Amino acid sequence: MSAASTTDLSFVRVLEHHAMRTPDRPFAVHDGRSVTYAEMVRWGGRLAGGLREAGVAAGDVVGLLSYNSIEFLATIVATNHLGAIAMPINWRLAAPELRYLLEHSQARVLVCDEACVALADDAIGEMSDAPARVCVSADGVDGWQRFADLERESAPDRVAVLGDDIHRLMYTSGTTGRPKGVMLSHANLAWKNLAHVTEFGFTGADVGLACGPLYHVGALDLISTSMIAVGATTIIHRAFDAASVIDEIERSEVTAVWLAPAMIRAVLDEPGVSSRDLSSVRVIIAGGEKLPIPYIERLRQTFPSAWLADAYGLTETVSGDTFLDRDSTLSKLGSVGRSCLFLDLAIWDEDGNALVPGERGEVVLRGPKVFAGYWRDPDATAAAFRGGWFHTGDIGVLDDDGYLYIVDRLKDMIVSGGENIASSEVERVLYEHPAVLEAAVIGRPHERWGEVPVAAVVLRPGTAASADELIEHCRTRLAKFKVPTAVSFIDALPRNPSGKVLKRELRTA
Repeated sequence: MSAASTTDLSFVRVLEHHAMRTPDRPFAVHDGRSVTYAEMVRWGGRLAGGLREAGVAAGDVVGLLSYNSIEFLATIVATNHLGAIAMPINWRLAAPELRYLLEHSQARVLVCDEACVALADDAIGEMSDAPARVCVSADGVDGWQRFADLERESAPDRVAVLGDDIHRLMYTSGTTGRPKGVMLSHANLAWKNLAHVTEFGFTGADVGLACGPLYHVGALDLISTSMIAVGATTIIHRAFDAASVIDEIERSEVTAVWLAPAMIRAVLDEPGVSSRDLSSVRVIIAGGEKLPIPYIERLRQTFPSAWLADAYGLTETVSGDTFLDRDSTLSKLGSVGRSCLFLDLAIWDEDGNALVPGERGEVVLRGPKVFAGYWRDPDATAAAFRGGWFHTGDIGVLDDDGYLYIVDRLKDMIVSGGENIASSEVERVLYEHPAVLEAAVIGRPHERWGEVPVAAVVLRPGTAASADELIEHCRTRLAKFKVPTAVSFIDALPRNPSGKVLKRELRTA
């Protein structure tokens, strides 16, 4: 048995360490409000007292439906203080999607931003085992306990956790039509932090900007938890706004930021950006889709000190599995770089055989930052770890220097604005419409978002439905970014002899 498996690896222990060394250093800053490391440790402990009285114990799930805020991070701290599991939730979800997550996770408590209360109330409805409701708001909200009222005079004893205990539960779009709960352990997070701190040389002097949604591993793990690991400061923006990002970088001398390609384009297209002093930024982590060369060149001019670290990663690995080094931005154009520390990466064929450089196959991963499995889904877990490696569902190729190129997706996934959309999830909703006989959803290239979902539909004989009707049907059941932007009607879906839908033909139609 390794020492790590018997050692207290609580995420909160990291904060406690920095609270002793640099108690007055800002842990997080949001909208002019600053909380130090010492204050966060005390605050998280007092909040844990209220969560415990609400019935939260070690191993229980606390849902977190919120725009970015210091309270978001404080909820994770408080939850982990009890040895419980934090579950950040995408606030773009529709009510039926949210209800599924709450029911499947068996969340004990839901901490909710005031702006998301209507969505949460609609989702919870008459759930037989509804979570206790806590609202982050200055004033009271009917049916909800105030977040500030969770605080107790003193903190309960912090629960020591082992490396394999679950730190966080994050639901990700799957190919079966329903999201799967990714169980990220405290050890997964610790190994991820070590790998990323080594990669980028982060120190307590860094200033990270979390301007993407904290429910996503991009802002939460490629920036925030990495900053926490070294005792640095994270500046939090409630939601992404390109002009505000530029102002913040110049004002606060931000050194590190995660930006999805759509966000990078928005920043570079902001009027007057070329005249701003953005030289403090030394790391921009990106990924999910390729930036055109003109944008790369503009980025290098606009951020003269920045390393554009194109990345590849998944929720299942706490993200950031490969990074493109600074010197190879153009010489290895199209690559997502080489694997980070303590992560094994290989390319396999369909029979589980390792392929040599230059041969295309599925990207498989192995290492201590790779998750252990899916929540309450042993079959999906077993399928994902065939042969003892995690199967990503992405098709890639390695060159002779070990650089990875992602060339296709084995999983039927659309990437829109940095968000994964499972085609099967959208198709499932379309099939719920009585007029739909068959449906196939694909990604269409989009200048701003990279891809957007579009649907091809076959109607049942004797029925009628318009594109607007089907889009509205999806809008009431899916997050906005998952709703098809267009619907075309065809006589039959193209299929191969075995009956599989040939989506490549739909893409070229």
